[in-house]
Amino acid sequence: MISLLLMKQIAQLFLVMLMGFVLVKTHLLKAEDSKSLSIVALYLVMPCVIINAFQVKYTESIRNGLILAFIAAVLIHIVLLILVKILEKIFHLDAVEKASIIYSNAGNLIIPIVTSILGKEWVIYSSAFISVQLILLWTHGKMLLCEEQKVDLKKILLNINMITIFFGILLFITRLQLPDIITKTMESVSVMIGPICMIVVGMLIGNMSFKQIFAYNRIYIVTFLKMIVCPVIILLILKYSQMANLLSNGKMILLISLLATITPSASTVTQMTQIYEKNGEYASVINVVTTIICIITMPIMVWLYQI
Repeated sequence: MISLLLMKQIAQLFLVMLMGFVLVKTHLLKAEDSKSLSIVALYLVMPCVIINAFQVKYTESIRNGLILAFIAAVLIHIVLLILVKILEKIFHLDAVEKASIIYSNAGNLIIPIVTSILGKEWVIYSSAFISVQLILLWTHGKMLLCEEQKVDLKKILLNINMITIFFGILLFITRLQLPDIITKTMESVSVMIGPICMIVVGMLIGNMSFKQIFAYNRIYIVTFLKMIVCPVIILLILKYSQMANLLSNGKMILLISLLATITPSASTVTQMTQIYEKNGEYASVINVVTTIICIITMPIMVWLYQI
């Protein structure tokens, strides 16, 4: 049932992506204009979504669920780091390919998907995965792409999503509820997260030709590793590790962790490669192809988890 709902939700997001594609192809907007939408998504919509997720009544059940989600997120990333280390030697992966396989587009896609198919009360558990990935992205990910040796702690702590996660946790622990007018305003802004992110992806695709996309011969290998090999291994670990039995709602919390893992390659990797001049076009091609493929792979992975 959930896999069918997921397929429907992804299909809707894909149609929104198509709208962004049409905007560029009809010359109403340029692909570069997507940067403005990315800023709106990153600095306005996403913080509202995260803070809103933590505006739930503090209970022991939710606290324990968050702990389980955090443990699962750490375990998943450790497994992915080890997997990519092994796959690197077999397939001679470069920095962009490794980062694209390890880091998923959970920040942009998991919240609208969880909200639509499970309900907004489950969104809080996706914040655990997002926070673990953000820390790794700005440490390991940045060092990988830029061939750096030092960790930029300032960059991690001042990341807008990290600030809002810390603020959300503080509100949750202290059991402080924001005024109703602020909560309602954030809720109305939060629903924009899925459409705005998919419009950005569609606009980026609109600037590319299919010849340009498939000119990268290794795109097939990277897509196969990112969307099939790694998700299947994570799925098997989550399904048979007995972690789900720790809590009554453990299976659903781990499903959210799985959903976050099997989303396409992170758009943040594309942005980082553009900023640091590390083959941004290739990173965006990986992002685009894995986004298209996820329409098929994500519902299948969820179905396999549930049977």
